[in-house]
Amino acid sequence: GLFDAIATEAVGRVRDFNPQGMANTIWAFATADVAAAGLFDAIAIEAVGRVREFNPQEIANTIWAFATADVAAAGLFDAIAAEAVGRVREFNPQDMANTVWAFATAD
Repeated sequence: GLFDAIATEAVGRVRDFNPQGMANTIWAFATADVAAAGLFDAIAIEAVGRVREFNPQEIANTIWAFATADVAAAGLFDAIAAEAVGRVREFNPQDMANTVWAFATAD
């Protein structure tokens, strides 16, 4: 189906995605409840190295997607926690709520 085709293609091109593209893509998969382990892994790895490029909404949406999909990504959670601490003043209330919810519900 469509999600499988996009997941397969996106894994090989995740480096071409900007932070919004990564956040939106992974959010869509989590929202649709579509398992795509390879895509989640690829985005987690890419996002760790580029977390400083993410704005607060992209941070919140990305980490929300991983928690919603129940995908373990300790490195990503650690990187986002470290980044968010220094930038929490940039977060609006919804970004804060989504981020803290993700950390509270993740395994």
